[in-house]
Amino acid sequence: MIARLFSLLLLLYALGFIVFSVTLGSEAEYGRTDAAVVITGGSGRIEHGIDVLSRGGAGRLLIAGADPSVAKPDIIDRLGGKTRLVNCCVDLGSESVDTRSNAEEAKRWLDRRGYKSFRLITSDWHMRRARYEFRRVLGGDYEIIPDAVRSEPRFMTLFGEYNKLLLRRAAVLFEL
Repeated sequence: MIARLFSLLLLLYALGFIVFSVTLGSEAEYGRTDAAVVITGGSGRIEHGIDVLSRGGAGRLLIAGADPSVAKPDIIDRLGGKTRLVNCCVDLGSESVDTRSNAEEAKRWLDRRGYKSFRLITSDWHMRRARYEFRRVLGGDYEIIPDAVRSEPRFMTLFGEYNKLLLRRAAVLFEL
């Protein structure tokens, strides 16, 4: 009986991983939001956020989780220009160190500015957990538009992220 239960749980875990792996986040359709929040940590995220901003898809951009030593001139150098856009409309947040604290930092920023809708920009493989954390922190007070940056994640990246998502949900469920 125990072996059957263990086998069933293992099968459900494997099927969950397969579904997780083939249903990664995707880029959002064009539409305007009050703001955009980029979670640092993956390639192409900041560039995508700046692109959304320059196309008029968001009024302002928060780069959450930026290293405290990074300043706007560093972002301008990385982008090869866009000085005016970065200086007028980009905020660097360096108060967060993980996905949960990214959501907390973004909430303070959104509240301070009175925004009610934003694009959440992160890698496709990270979007599901990021949305989960942002929904938990922000509740239903904000419209969150997931806007994933397409990537080609390795198996271990997907495996690690799937396990982080499961562990985080279990921690919340059991109030750990």
